[in-house]
Amino acid sequence: MTLSFSDFLGLIHPFLAVVVVFPLIGMVVNRAWLVRSRRLSTVAKEKSTIPPQVGVEHRDLGRWLSGSVVGLVLIGLAYPIFSKILTAEQPVPPTQVAFIVAMFLLTIGSLVCLYRAKPKQWRAIFATLTGMGVIILGLQDGVFRRTNEWYISHYYYGIAAACLMIFSLAMLPDIYQDKTLTWRRVHIVLNCIALLLFVGQGFTGARDLLEIPLGWQKPFVYQCNFELKTCPTAAPKAP
Repeated sequence: MTLSFSDFLGLIHPFLAVVVVFPLIGMVVNRAWLVRSRRLSTVAKEKSTIPPQVGVEHRDLGRWLSGSVVGLVLIGLAYPIFSKILTAEQPVPPTQVAFIVAMFLLTIGSLVCLYRAKPKQWRAIFATLTGMGVIILGLQDGVFRRTNEWYISHYYYGIAAACLMIFSLAMLPDIYQDKTLTWRRVHIVLNCIALLLFVGQGFTGARDLLEIPLGWQKPFVYQCNFELKTCPTAAPKAP
């Protein structure tokens, strides 16, 4: 077994992405397509074979997806943040640790309140707090952001997707109350962007897994020159 306990913890984020989030994305997209097809049939005054409950299924699965994406991002941030704290050469100030823990708790609490909030102003407040919590935690030491290549960064794609999911969750009641369909159109546009980000997440996440060495490999791998793409030659074994 070449996986250490730390390596195993690092696999929780991609494991949940593959087992939970990406299947949910497929189901939500499928229900969205069925809902639109049924709506177009209704507008054309044609009889649709698509059952009316697909709308409810789309809504419920979308709520599950939003929370799952935010939760997955928090797990993905927690691993490098606390790994950095536990392995730092200099002890991290207790106040900084307390702040980070408090931010995780406040972000989770804001997300729970967002699910429960009914009035528009409270939904806006809790969505803002949840989004701010995700962004602030993403700025902590230890998080690999690939800022010099932000356009193909797993981190930036993930933060953007999480914020879109938070916004979609907050606007959900308005979609059903708005007779002008403005919120519905906004919802469609934003979630098409989110879908593209999820596709990018699949690519960048697989790439980053290839680049992250196991714990016992790190001392050798980190001696490599990543710009020149060269590594020191291992000493030959004694005969």
